Amino acid sequence: MPSNGSESVRQRTVKRAGSFFLDVLAPIEATRRATIENIAELKQTNESLQLRSDQLIASNRRLQTEVVQRKSAERALRLSEKHHVVLLREARRMQHRLRHLSHQILSAQEEERKEISRELHDEIVQTLTGINVQLASLKIESGVSKQSFSKHITYTQRLVEKSVDIVHQFARDLRPTLLDDLGLIPALHAYMKTFTKRTGVQVSFSTFSGIEQLSNDERTVLYRVAQAALINISQHAEATKVTVVIKQIPNAINMEIKDDGKSFDVAHVLDSRRNKRLGLIGMRERVEMIGGTFNVTSAPGSGTTVSARIPFKHNK
Repeated sequence: MPSNGSESVRQRTVKRAGSFFLDVLAPIEATRRATIENIAELKQTNESLQLRSDQLIASNRRLQTEVVQRKSAERALRLSEKHHVVLLREARRMQHRLRHLSHQILSAQEEERKEISRELHDEIVQTLTGINVQLASLKIESGVSKQSFSKHITYTQRLVEKSVDIVHQFARDLRPTLLDDLGLIPALHAYMKTFTKRTGVQVSFSTFSGIEQLSNDERTVLYRVAQAALINISQHAEATKVTVVIKQIPNAINMEIKDDGKSFDVAHVLDSRRNKRLGLIGMRERVEMIGGTFNVTSAPGSGTTVSARIPFKHNK
């Protein structure tokens, strides 16, 4: 600022200087303000980006969790499908087995009826016919000697007794009254005594008194298994001795029937598709029906052992 200038000159100079600095600083100020605004916008954009990034990370984690869960569900589904396939095959196999077993049962029932019919015709009818002939003969000889008359009456009585014995035998085979009236032990004793008398095969039997605590169905199963096993022995084993042992084991009763006869292929006989008669299959089905297990072992020189194990808790 000139020192010798007038006041008006100095004011004009200051005014021109102010205008100059305003013209110079205005762009800088505008740039500064724009920069501040840009920084604020960048900060806001960065915060938005950070929030979006956090959201994307969380979404990615959820997606990864869903992928893991979906893979786990797919594995479980595949395992479930395999399990259902196995169950379906087992159900079809059991259905086929039950259908075949039903056919066997019907066939066995028909065979039993034929056998009973044949026995009634061959034994009882012939015996009753003999009685009728004897009665006719008695009628003719009633006026003859008393000795001959008495002889014919004695013979006729024997025929009647024979018929009664045959009827009793049929009744015992169908359903032993001893089993219902006295229990399993007397019923088995009686059947084994008759079996030995009929076949000549010696039977050794041992058991314990607590077995009578079994239910009627369970005692019937043990009786039928023993009966069927002895019938098989008499028909196929060519044995001379049989041992029947019923004993208590932890939470169960085990019945074992062992003979000294010839062996056979157990797997072949138990294959229901090959076996035309019930036999061992019928025993197994009876035991499994009451929650038990059935087993058969047979080897050359060792005979055959039939084992039936059923649940049992002794009541003290």
